[in-house]
Amino acid sequence: MSSFAGVSVLADGELCPATASTVGTSTVCGYHLLVVHDYSRTTEEAPTGESISSRPFMVGGHCWINKYYPNGEDSDSADFISLELSCLQDDVNKKHVEAKVVFTFIDQVKMQNPVYIAEAETCSFHDFSRGRHKFMRREALEQSSVNLNDDSFTIRCDIMVSSCNTKDDAATSTRVPLPHMCQHFEDLLYTEVGADVEFEVGGERLAAHRCVLAARSKVFMSQFFPMKEGTDKTAVIQIKDMEASVFRALLSFIYTDTFPDMEDDDGMEEDGMSQVAEQEQENETLEDEMRLQWLQNLFVADRYDVQRLKFICARKLSEHICVSSVMSTLALAEQHHCHGLKEACFKFIQVQSPSCLQTLMASNGWDHVFETYPSVLKELIAKLASDHRTNTFYVVHVT
Repeated sequence: MSSFAGVSVLADGELCPATASTVGTSTVCGYHLLVVHDYSRTTEEAPTGESISSRPFMVGGHCWINKYYPNGEDSDSADFISLELSCLQDDVNKKHVEAKVVFTFIDQVKMQNPVYIAEAETCSFHDFSRGRHKFMRREALEQSSVNLNDDSFTIRCDIMVSSCNTKDDAATSTRVPLPHMCQHFEDLLYTEVGADVEFEVGGERLAAHRCVLAARSKVFMSQFFPMKEGTDKTAVIQIKDMEASVFRALLSFIYTDTFPDMEDDDGMEEDGMSQVAEQEQENETLEDEMRLQWLQNLFVADRYDVQRLKFICARKLSEHICVSSVMSTLALAEQHHCHGLKEACFKFIQVQSPSCLQTLMASNGWDHVFETYPSVLKELIAKLASDHRTNTFYVVHVT
């Protein structure tokens, strides 16, 4: 398990004095939190290439520092926020340090698992800094109600020191190995060793273990335990109205508590206007496919009461809201009781232009919400009416 290596708070465009001292952990695996307040101010005051540094912190016996570039590290990443990690060493005793590094937002729990970090690329910190030059596009961050709250966000930097050219190998030889529980349960699922229940979904048969399913889902718990007298344990359970791939993804999450990230790659190079247009079209298609997958996963997570998966799906959907999908997403959020997703839809609608809002109000999605969830529409109108920038527009069109 990673050890806490301190927190740095950035406010008013600089490191807060209260968090300027060095703290950390001597363990081989640790994490540091970088809290950025007044995000909009940092983007206004720091030009491209200029960073704000964290306080120094210790992980694995080495001193580290994080750098946050509000407008990107260079011209190629000017539309992104960039993150960078440096290992601070003096020239006399400089060592060849190797470590695995993962930057995440504070709520991206899956990527903070030591097993996930162990699979990251090993980086050398002898003469170079390492980081994510295109960590997240600023436009996407500013539209996200999940990652950006009250003009603030928190970045977690996980570091797993792999090796350095030191003569003391005693600590290395006595280190406790990293946990592999998730991998072991995943192996159990795919090898089907000891499986005692079988599902038929979309023409495919999938085997699993009743006790594992019951431990992770109240629905499965009530379905399997206590087992009624005369129950046929060999009977295949039929799952209707669901694709095999969706149910397989549910089983994978139940066994490993992780889910594959389905995100497009913002770091692809653009060589010309035609390639940019083609890439944008491909990205739109990919985003539609990702949204469909998260919709399906949200449905199955709610159906089987797997709350963590439901939360992850809702968060992913909130990050991919657009004009064409916001009303259907709002209806989905209400149907499956996803308060955070509903608030994200409200926030997205509130910042749209009057012409865009007119388009929304004339859409089938608006009519569907009006007919099916009138209370949601009333709540939305109340929020819109409280916005002084568009108050006149709504009074005219709602009355």
